[in-house]
Amino acid sequence: MEPPLPPEVWVCVFGYLGTEEKHAVRACCRHLKRLADHPALWRHHTVLLSDLRRYTYGFWDTLNCRGLTRVAVRHLRRKEWRRLVRFLPRLTAVVFVDGGRVYKTKYLENLSRFPDLRDVGVRNATWDEPMLGCNLRAQLRQRLTHLSVCNVRLPCAQEFLRAASHLVNLRYLLFHQHGDAYGLDTVRPVPRDVFHDLLRSLKQLTHLSWGMRGEPPEPLSEDYLSPPDPEHPGAPRYGGPALTSLELVDYPETILPQHALRSLTSLRSLTVRYRYIREGVECRLPSWLSPLQQLDTLAIIGGNSLAVYTNTIPSSVTRLTLRVAITLKDMDSIAPKVPALEHLDIEQNRSSGSLCRRIPMLFPQLRTLRIRFFRREPEKDLLSLHRLRHLLQLELLVERSFILRDYLNGHPWPSPCVKELIEQLRELSENRITVVTTMRQRSPLRECDCVWEGD
Repeated sequence: MEPPLPPEVWVCVFGYLGTEEKHAVRACCRHLKRLADHPALWRHHTVLLSDLRRYTYGFWDTLNCRGLTRVAVRHLRRKEWRRLVRFLPRLTAVVFVDGGRVYKTKYLENLSRFPDLRDVGVRNATWDEPMLGCNLRAQLRQRLTHLSVCNVRLPCAQEFLRAASHLVNLRYLLFHQHGDAYGLDTVRPVPRDVFHDLLRSLKQLTHLSWGMRGEPPEPLSEDYLSPPDPEHPGAPRYGGPALTSLELVDYPETILPQHALRSLTSLRSLTVRYRYIREGVECRLPSWLSPLQQLDTLAIIGGNSLAVYTNTIPSSVTRLTLRVAITLKDMDSIAPKVPALEHLDIEQNRSSGSLCRRIPMLFPQLRTLRIRFFRREPEKDLLSLHRLRHLLQLELLVERSFILRDYLNGHPWPSPCVKELIEQLRELSENRITVVTTMRQRSPLRECDCVWEGD
């Protein structure tokens, strides 16, 4: 009999499996169960919990065996808080999803009972009292590094941000404004002075995701994202944190002025998500991108035609995501602007033409490629991608409605034709290219409803 494989080899192999596949493996025998529960395989996993009374002692033992420290929870009753503290005392991240109730300040005060807590998120809920009370704020002042609040109706957004400004070690802040006061749909932008005080207080902040539902009656000021330096009053010097990543969510062109980003010279990543565009309004993207010549990552979701801002895409970009209609002419225009592009994420529809045939000639340095197909499947031109000598991973995705339609017709995704193309592509690339066709799992800690694309 050959000697068994060492545990570290099994763990390495299991690292390529998805969550459901690992659960299937651990059901085989006790040995594989112990290996599949190795903490290294679950380090970045977030478990979703609801109605904590139904979980057994064995369930909690499994979570502790895996070393899980990140959870997403729905509404917790008082006794359920006690269960969470008892069974998972070393939690580092908690996100509350789909509360569906009206909460008061004391609800979150239980968070102070987790000594290792660093990451807190709140989604889809209503508070009729301040969310961050004085006691909780004092407990988390030095500890909290990540805070995300999305689709939460607050009694006063200004008060919440003033409280958040005391969390001096925040490095990640997501705030997608829903509206002030219970029962009102009026969206009032956070006043410039309040926003500037927030940025000046959070010196460690590197990532900011700022969103707003609705459109305020007046545009924001030119220096809204550029707080002045209090040590040099009157001088045009940036006094905020050295942001490296900025995400603007649901901002129509009329809100932010042309030179809103000119002071953010430290940015390395920019994401702009449009909910809609208004005809007759000039696109601001060229003005926003012009001073950001150091960008490494750029993502544009929706908005105007590519031709409007193609010439201003910085040549330093190595990661590019475009969720807009793309033609072969657009690709020809983009390629000279990003000669070092290594990661590309695009959509292909019936008007896009043979993009797969052109990509190897336009972007020869690609290492990863992600294509979302709309109202069509990959065709034979997919085989041209084997000419990308540096390509290591290819993701092929289609619409959920497309998958559901084929499933109901007895043809699960990927179809037999697509599977055959994938096998041929692997042979042509000598198994160098890993092809992924499964939908990516959602990260509840980082992907709220505003940014989740459903793939």
